[in-house]
Amino acid sequence: MSEGQAILVTGAGRGIGRAIARLAAARGWPVGVNYLHDERAAHALVEEIARDGGKAVALRGDVADEDDVAAMFDGAERALGPLRGVVANAGIVAPAARLVDMSVERMRRMFEVNILGVYLTAREAARRMATTLDGGGKSLVLISSTAARIGSPNLYVDYAGSKAAVDALALGLSKELAADGVRVNSVRPGLIDTEIHARGGEPERAFRIGATTPMGRPGTPDEVAEAVVWLLSDAASYVTGAILDVAGGR
Repeated sequence: MSEGQAILVTGAGRGIGRAIARLAAARGWPVGVNYLHDERAAHALVEEIARDGGKAVALRGDVADEDDVAAMFDGAERALGPLRGVVANAGIVAPAARLVDMSVERMRRMFEVNILGVYLTAREAARRMATTLDGGGKSLVLISSTAARIGSPNLYVDYAGSKAAVDALALGLSKELAADGVRVNSVRPGLIDTEIHARGGEPERAFRIGATTPMGRPGTPDEVAEAVVWLLSDAASYVTGAILDVAGGR
């Protein structure tokens, strides 16, 4: 993707999403910074990008809400111009639990955000970017997890299942949109040092389990961002339908 072409990152106020937005802006791309709850963090990121000479806009919206998703895309395009890249990053996790102890409310929200939210984001991206619908094509990156292939037993099989659905979407949608000029890929982070582990009730999990990986440490959000921004860029122009692990060999 060429410098100056706009992208949208969902769940960009913190963690991996924040790192992706910062790196994309540093590469010269105007960035839509989507958030749901943490308005302060999102606006702080927009201000940081502006201080560094970039362009960004904060966009509130629940990815699991169809109207919010459409409004988020509208806002991004009004502020930044036509989108040429979208990163479906927004997702949630819950405290460790066995399936037998999970409430239906927990599972429903997990699937609404992590599956429906990604599908709605991807659908809107396709409607805006597909060349057969007068879009300009380019790249859609879905953020999955190594949990999709590990299963995360006794932790959160609901989260793992939701991320497996993301991988399936990348495989199928990449074939649907290949002739429409839109590349679709999935990135599966492993144990990454972000606040998501604390939200799941295990703040030291990334370091505890990261030490057991072949590389002997957790990853950083910036390391994931490098992979995502490469997939967004024209350097990955012949890559679609890929599922890329960024997991230290785990």
